[in-house]
Amino acid sequence: MIKKRVSLKDIAQKVGVSTALVSYVLNGKEKEARVGEAAARKIKKVAAEMNYQPNLIARGLKFGKTHTIGLIVADISNPFFAMLARIIELEAQKRGYTVLFGSSDEQLEKSQNLINTFLNRQVDGLIITPVAGSQSQIEELRNRGIPFVLMDRGFSEMETNVVVTDNHDAMYNAVHLLIRNGYKKPGIIAYDTPLTHMTDRIAGYKDALKDNGIRFNTKWLAKVPYGNYKEHVTTALERLLDAKGRVVDSLVFATNSISVQSLKVIHARGIKVPQDLGVISFDESDVFDFFYSPITYIKQNLQAISENTVQSLMQAIDTRARKCIRVTVPSVIVKGESSSSRREGRNT
Repeated sequence: MIKKRVSLKDIAQKVGVSTALVSYVLNGKEKEARVGEAAARKIKKVAAEMNYQPNLIARGLKFGKTHTIGLIVADISNPFFAMLARIIELEAQKRGYTVLFGSSDEQLEKSQNLINTFLNRQVDGLIITPVAGSQSQIEELRNRGIPFVLMDRGFSEMETNVVVTDNHDAMYNAVHLLIRNGYKKPGIIAYDTPLTHMTDRIAGYKDALKDNGIRFNTKWLAKVPYGNYKEHVTTALERLLDAKGRVVDSLVFATNSISVQSLKVIHARGIKVPQDLGVISFDESDVFDFFYSPITYIKQNLQAISENTVQSLMQAIDTRARKCIRVTVPSVIVKGESSSSRREGRNT
């Protein structure tokens, strides 16, 4: 049997005071109401004994804030998003906010359902990792004046509050490292999406080739869909690493999920890293610890991304400012043996 929620009236009856007095105390306004310290302590003690839980939605309607925010990520099971969510939760907690989580799984319908659910719960604002084609969802939030910040990715044709890694420079530096180490045909496997995080990474890849005097070959770029990506990554690698005529001599994987699947295929095919193939991953993974060749990877500053995202959202909530905030966070390359020069690779 479900127990009835304890109300302010229940507490008032047990203490022997008015409901209004209990409300003042539990909302931290005892001084304004000139409630004596002894009475305030007794009310708080009884509320704790009765396990009183405030109705945040009702409080939000009354005071204009519920001190909750909704966080929608692509996939909470992905270590990248899981860590972001954890740091965001801690940063929000410092500011007195509770975070509600949800995964869109890169699906438009799930994204919209989560937005609706969080707004029905009267959240004060939203942090969203948008999915492809969700411009209308974001536009609707903007038109309604709902505070939100896009995180990790955005839309090139839409100006919004957004916090992202400097994806272009991160990929540019990774490809430049491969070329500097003697790789002449670096390839890339990326997700097929118009979202800015991936388009910026591909642009950084192409610009690095150009600035190093290497003409881009369309065969070096493989785009895979989010759905059934493992199968498509395997097919892409079969084409890029054909034993009869290898298309590339090195690869940059645009996400950690693509990296993990690719390394499984590379290992199964007996391809040696870096002797036969140079490798760099965008983002890290615990799986890298089990690969014989330490993987070079682009390390995003998750702490800075999270802090800036929460700070931007708090500013949007408090000021309702129309001016958009864009924050670009730099990253670093953590060098392993997988991107070593071809000469060094053969000598190890």
